[in-house]
Amino acid sequence: MARWRSYLRGLAICVTVLLLVSGVVMIGVGFSSIDGNTPVAQLFEQLSSSDGLLVLQVFGPITVVLSVLGICAASFDLKPLLMLFSALIFVEFVAVMVVASPLVQVQAQMSGAVDEVFLNVTPLHRAELYIQNELNKLQASDSCCGLRSFKDWENQLPVTCFCTRPASALLPSSPSGNVSSEELCVMVGREPPTSQVSDKLWVHSEPCGPILKSYLSFPIKLRIGIISAFATITMAAIALCLTLGLEEYWKTPPVETTVDDFNRVKYQPKPSLT
Repeated sequence: MARWRSYLRGLAICVTVLLLVSGVVMIGVGFSSIDGNTPVAQLFEQLSSSDGLLVLQVFGPITVVLSVLGICAASFDLKPLLMLFSALIFVEFVAVMVVASPLVQVQAQMSGAVDEVFLNVTPLHRAELYIQNELNKLQASDSCCGLRSFKDWENQLPVTCFCTRPASALLPSSPSGNVSSEELCVMVGREPPTSQVSDKLWVHSEPCGPILKSYLSFPIKLRIGIISAFATITMAAIALCLTLGLEEYWKTPPVETTVDDFNRVKYQPKPSLT
């Protein structure tokens, strides 16, 4: 029994250390500037990209403090501290779940809100110059064109939308000849056509919208993942610390045998076999 209890204590210490690490991660992510790395950030000023930050910034330090309390309680086997730690960390767990629950709804609504932003900003050649410049940088680095398609630029395609015509032949399954063999470029007509330059252009077929959506959704997915990990570790810590703290209630007390009981059993007459 003593060996089993020492194993349980060691496991409780390991779990509370993991809880401490999760608190440090919450602080690091909560005060980092991940949102500032989104391309064309001015497009999404009206969208709330800081959802969940307050949860990490507030509950991260609380988790660190409570984890230190739990580590001390489990290391020195202090049952009152184990019970206090279990109660406090349970209250924090409930508070985090209540405050962070809207994050799931925000993630579900993010795609529709971004599509509405894309619709409002097109055609892109009429957008603000800053947005055009930032989008051109993204198009050049990620080989994409437009937000939903290259048609967002209408007939004023920027140079960053153009791609090099592949040397290989066009796909046999594309008799119209408007898709490259790698399906990375599409062929569009130049309007109005010119006599000096060919009236056919190759542009990137991939839109930039999905790339921007991935940039926007990554911080929210990261926060949801951290909070989910925190919740899992917290439940394990509560279970282990409660088991140690309430040991005297579930542990079977040893049976004490007195001298009188021994003598009574010893001199008890044996039953007759006849």
